Amino acid sequence: MKKVWFIASLLLTINMYAQVNIIPQPAELKLPEAAGNFTITAKTPIILEGSGLENSARFLNDYLKQVYGFTLPIVKKAGATPGIRLNFDRLDHPIAGAYNMEVNAKGVYIGGDNETGTFYGVQTLLQLLPTVKTNSLPVAYVTIKDYPRFQYRGLHLDVSRHFFPVSFVKRYIDYIALHKMNYFHWHLTDDQGWRIEIKKYPNLTKAGAWRNGTIIGHHPGTGNDSIRYGGFYTQKEVKEIVEYAAKRYITVLPEIEMPGHASAALTAYNNLGCTGGPYEVQQTWGVFNDVFCAGNDSVFTFLQNVLDEVIPLFPSKYVHIGGDECPKESWKKCPKCQKRMADNKLKDEHELQSYFVQRMEKYINSKGKTIIGWDEILEGGLAPNAVVMSWRGEKGGIEAAKQNHDVIMTPTTYVYFDYSQAKKEDSLTIGGYVPVNKVYNYEPLSKELTPAEAKHILGAQANLWTEYVTNPKKVEYMIFPRASALSEVLWSPSEKRNWSDFEKRLQEQCKRYTLWGTDYNKTFE
Repeated sequence: MKKVWFIASLLLTINMYAQVNIIPQPAELKLPEAAGNFTITAKTPIILEGSGLENSARFLNDYLKQVYGFTLPIVKKAGATPGIRLNFDRLDHPIAGAYNMEVNAKGVYIGGDNETGTFYGVQTLLQLLPTVKTNSLPVAYVTIKDYPRFQYRGLHLDVSRHFFPVSFVKRYIDYIALHKMNYFHWHLTDDQGWRIEIKKYPNLTKAGAWRNGTIIGHHPGTGNDSIRYGGFYTQKEVKEIVEYAAKRYITVLPEIEMPGHASAALTAYNNLGCTGGPYEVQQTWGVFNDVFCAGNDSVFTFLQNVLDEVIPLFPSKYVHIGGDECPKESWKKCPKCQKRMADNKLKDEHELQSYFVQRMEKYINSKGKTIIGWDEILEGGLAPNAVVMSWRGEKGGIEAAKQNHDVIMTPTTYVYFDYSQAKKEDSLTIGGYVPVNKVYNYEPLSKELTPAEAKHILGAQANLWTEYVTNPKKVEYMIFPRASALSEVLWSPSEKRNWSDFEKRLQEQCKRYTLWGTDYNKTFE
């Protein structure tokens, strides 16, 4: 009889352990010797034991409503009634977002170092819930102490090549929140479309937000569909999205491309280019020679006026100005650009680009903001206060960190989510191959950096360029399950990373994607 009881007890314990499949892996997680669970039902209260925790309670209720079909009462006092208690704890960790969590017979307790920490504790609670629709939600007894590894944990979305509605942008932001990430890099302008309303320059969206067709198939294409395509976000919609993200403790990082990737802007205002046009919103992909004229002062006036409308919309301390893939052919032939070089004793067009970037940085700094640029901004001399986003491998980020500049790592070889994630994809991608295990094994802190230099690595992000991503389901397919892998790279202590263990937890996470109604790559390697 004792043997039977022991086996039953062991199986119950194993079952309870199996319920704890959290991604990203917490810093510390302990399960009690005596396994058990606390069951959440529609009568279980969310108890706010500190002020400012309404966002976390609302997010929890919204999730429960969408996934399980019920919500919980929110109260400020509940006496000894078992429930989900949200509070603050004094936690000593250099990066905001730490929390403690305990689940026992009395209920669930989550205490964050601030509002953000409590919110992240709620995200962990969601991962302890069943991956099937039910109105009774058992949560395994567990004790967790957790905190983020990096201060910048981001996902990027290009809405210029293909446009996505406000409703999906919000869903994308929810995905970021559910993975304890905190930056949404919103790529708003490019050669194929200008996507943000600028009231001083209405033609940017009247003409620049629309192209007269899109290539069919992989670049250079097998033809053109000749269908007018485009769209843009009004400033009201931008505010709505930024506010939505803020309630999830996510900073929206806007990107306004300069001096290259400017075809849409030049189509709207021909005087901003070196030749005066004609220009067109590009219908194909790639890099184009028509860029903002670096010798024309009206270009800087235009960009400053654009930023005067963009900056108030985004509380982020950062503004991304692109700075990548800027061909110099137009500048080499342009008398105004050549005069600018002579007047400022610039030896080549790379230094002219540096002049352009530094001039814009000075203006952006005067607004209390810091610029971020792709690693090409290193060429010709780095702007004094710039943050470098290293995409062409890690070399640019390493070089910038050695120059005491802050860096966000985003190398193509590890975190470009437009690359294929399976050897045989069932739809068109840009190419490359970044399977989920490669993402998981990425280490943002290069061994080439000293400890002092490594402190300049703020974190990393994954980029999703959308040349071949035409709809929301394809976005989901491209980011999942890779976003789950990246979340663990950026959140969990490096010594906790273990691919075999992650792969087991990922099986449960895939069930959760299905529960969300989210598409994902089911043949991940």
